[in-house]
Amino acid sequence: MNAPLAVVTVTYSPGEHLRTFLDSLATATTRPVTVLLADNGSTDGAPEAAERERDNVRLVRTGENIGYGGAANRAVALADSSAEFVMVVNPDVRWSPGSIDELLAAAERWPRAGSLGPLILEPDGSRYPSARRVPDLTSGSLHAVLGSVWPTNPWTRRYRQDTDAVDERPVGWLSGSCLLLRRAAFESVGGFDSRYFMYMEDVDLGDRLGRAGWLNVYVPDAVVTHAKGHAAGRHPESMLPAHHESAYRFQADRHPAPWQAPLRGVLRLGLAVRSRIVVAAALRRRDGADGVPGDDAPHTQVGTGERRER
Repeated sequence: MNAPLAVVTVTYSPGEHLRTFLDSLATATTRPVTVLLADNGSTDGAPEAAERERDNVRLVRTGENIGYGGAANRAVALADSSAEFVMVVNPDVRWSPGSIDELLAAAERWPRAGSLGPLILEPDGSRYPSARRVPDLTSGSLHAVLGSVWPTNPWTRRYRQDTDAVDERPVGWLSGSCLLLRRAAFESVGGFDSRYFMYMEDVDLGDRLGRAGWLNVYVPDAVVTHAKGHAAGRHPESMLPAHHESAYRFQADRHPAPWQAPLRGVLRLGLAVRSRIVVAAALRRRDGADGVPGDDAPHTQVGTGERRER
């Protein structure tokens, strides 16, 4: 447990979030840390400045925006081979003191834990439901349809586990905004599925780890704050369809039989209709708040910022 720790974060013009991330990381663990910035094409100079100013930061350019999972996989592959654990974290996370050490201590208690995740706070201090059940076709569909109009419906509550005790326990999947990964487990399932450009890659990873016999363990004694990106709010016309496409891919992969083709067709049609509805509503909200939309709104972290489940 004294081996170096690799911390991977995927950047896309992260701005001042990255400085806060790195400054707070210094108090998150007593272990030596190497930070790998998997950069998907930043234009703000923040990743370059971080590498220039900090000896433990290494910039890994992906060459283009290859999405969150693909970029994270590339950086993990470059981590020191002696690193038993790898943190994969959004660059808009602020670490609480000792948070990584709490996760590592839990990893000792849970030798079959393939991933471990902290309690995640919203910027206002409220708790984000980052430890959830894996959505099946029924609960996932009903949560998607009813979650925004009837937030307390039983399928959404069961999926989000909002009312469950805040204690250390195995769960279906953990938010990809902050994950401690046992490298052997991560590599045994092939890492993130890079077909998920953004959204649902963490749900998919947690499900595949569970199917392979590993555990996803929620560790609320470890605490981080996630600033949350706003790409979905500024660019709903591209972000929200990507979320629905990922939701379809997740269920289609798990219902691949020829006889399930009609089911997949209904699911795709339903998600396409819902996507159009929520995009139109989001555009109305954006235009009402900002006036006439323009093309110069700054982009935030694509694939790593907004992790609010819909």
